[in-house]
Amino acid sequence: MSGFARPFRIRNYRFQWPADLLTSWAFEMETLVLGWYILVETGSVLLLTVLGSLNFVGTLVAPMFGVIGDRIGHRDLLAMMRAAYAVLSGTLMILALTGHLTPAYVMIIVSIMGMIRPSDLGVRGALVADVMPPELLIGAISTSRTTQDTARIAGALSGAGLFAALGIGPVYIAIVSIYLIGMCLTLCIKLPKKTRKSADGETLVLRSPFSDLKEGLAQVWTTPQVRAALLVAFLVNLTAFPLTGGLLAYVAREIYLTDQTGLGYLSASFATGSLVGSMVLSFVTGLRIARVMIGATIAWYAMLLVFVQLKSVPLAMICLFLSGVSQSLSMISVAVILMRSVPEHLRGRVMGVRMMVIYGLPIGLMAAGSLIDLFGFAATGTLYALSGMAFMLAIALHWRADLWRVHAAANAR
Repeated sequence: MSGFARPFRIRNYRFQWPADLLTSWAFEMETLVLGWYILVETGSVLLLTVLGSLNFVGTLVAPMFGVIGDRIGHRDLLAMMRAAYAVLSGTLMILALTGHLTPAYVMIIVSIMGMIRPSDLGVRGALVADVMPPELLIGAISTSRTTQDTARIAGALSGAGLFAALGIGPVYIAIVSIYLIGMCLTLCIKLPKKTRKSADGETLVLRSPFSDLKEGLAQVWTTPQVRAALLVAFLVNLTAFPLTGGLLAYVAREIYLTDQTGLGYLSASFATGSLVGSMVLSFVTGLRIARVMIGATIAWYAMLLVFVQLKSVPLAMICLFLSGVSQSLSMISVAVILMRSVPEHLRGRVMGVRMMVIYGLPIGLMAAGSLIDLFGFAATGTLYALSGMAFMLAIALHWRADLWRVHAAANAR
């Protein structure tokens, strides 16, 4: 059986993968449609970056979602979160269909959704670790990553096409329907009831959620490879993801002078590369995963350095494809290091901390919006790519014993 297909031997994974796929698809459609709507309605790159930042306001409370997931079960928490997405998107749908949608309403509802949505990836990652045996974990995480990658392709292209042809209201009918199906599939996952136990096997007494959070933070702080991986995740959210995420609508409209269809092609190019990277890791075994993280992250910044100088859409699509490959290898490596390095009963909390570092993205987006107004996109992108590469090299050097050494725990095969 191929590396990609092996995780599907597990019944629960056969429900989780399509549930995550549909949810990611709806995420991508919403991000593209609302970004284009705000840019066209306001004409402001600053408001575009504000919108992108609002999607991640919940990163600061993501560790508490991890605590809740460890207590009530990651499946139940994920289903409740996806029900909330459907309600909030349904509100936007009604406003759009009745002609009452305004940028202010979009900002308010995205702010509410942004309190919940950043935790989705962390909770689904913990759930993958719950349902998969250890020997299938790398392949399962890599295959799970394809849900985001294929969704970026299909979601970007279908969202752009429907938006251009039918308008925002009909697009939101599709988005709400997709969220509801994803929620139902999530509820089909059946996990055995477990008694919460501490690391030494003793059943835990009822404790404060803040005590649980403190335990997770202590695990992060005392495990060098986990600390290094989380710093890498923060760095790329601060300096890499803004260039190919929230700012892509600005790049498409102002740099390449294209419409929402062109934006869909640019977004899909990055996602296609990311899909290729995910597929590679699902098939290849025996990799020194921390070394992969270092090499892939540096390559990612190198591709971004080229991308911000380009003026041609076809060349930009090629560069975004290569950036996507590197990005996927980097982020999957981070996830594998975290899942391998922490005890099972702490996974939700540690993945919550992982989601918290995504707060680097809104910071990077907001700073980029102001810098672009002052210095232009190329200069801002060059600054982001060079500074990111320099800090990545510093992380690799400082934690070389934990990340580069062949026999380091993070490089275990």
